[in-house]
Amino acid sequence: QGGATGGWVGEKETRSETNTPTLARLNFPAMELYANPMASQKMLDDSRIDVASWLGDEVSITFAEKEGLAFYSGDGVNKPRGLSSYTMVADASYAWGKVGYTVSGVAAALNDSTHAGDAALADLVYAIKQGYRGNARFLMNRKTQAAVRKFTSLGTEKLPLWQPSLQLGQPATLMGYPITDDDNVDDIGANKFPIWFGDFKRAYLIVDRAGIRVLRDPYTNKPYVGFYTTKRVGGGIQNFEAIKALKCST
Repeated sequence: QGGATGGWVGEKETRSETNTPTLARLNFPAMELYANPMASQKMLDDSRIDVASWLGDEVSITFAEKEGLAFYSGDGVNKPRGLSSYTMVADASYAWGKVGYTVSGVAAALNDSTHAGDAALADLVYAIKQGYRGNARFLMNRKTQAAVRKFTSLGTEKLPLWQPSLQLGQPATLMGYPITDDDNVDDIGANKFPIWFGDFKRAYLIVDRAGIRVLRDPYTNKPYVGFYTTKRVGGGIQNFEAIKALKCST
């Protein structure tokens, strides 16, 4: 949690003890995802496609969607704890264990005729310490990205803040920072948090325990074959300084 201190000293001056950084215990247990799809033995024998492989692909997609939702809004009960489940406080009142936010200046939107969108985004970007901005990115859903894509800079130039990617496989940028789409993030609305910004690799820890496991069970429910699939995964914020949110509020 920080807390280390130090100071300048002369060549022969006494070096007294300085403060030691404070440690906090992180507890991110690996919760369990499961699926148990069934297929008849005859279907498995006669199908012209690999049904078992197809079921595995479908379950993997389902697991990925459920993980994504949990990483954003999970309550920590039998699932990871998501970004938005932590206590949200105005950035001026930020403290470790809480997520700081800046406001858009508009009750239920990101901007209006008197509040430019780039001003709200600038407040959000510079709420993060410089050390975290180097690898920072925006997180928002596609509806919010459609809105911010129309934002322009202040002044007579009206330069677009959103810039398309010029290289295949690279994300578009907003104010020079990459954008990640996540449909689990809030839409724009009163007291919502539609945009997040920070170094997510340093902010959020994902605990993945041994990947996906499949137990093929042809015995329990004849003539069906069960594909009991499990994955243990946990997650939570490990560095509260590395992330901030933008709230639609005055």
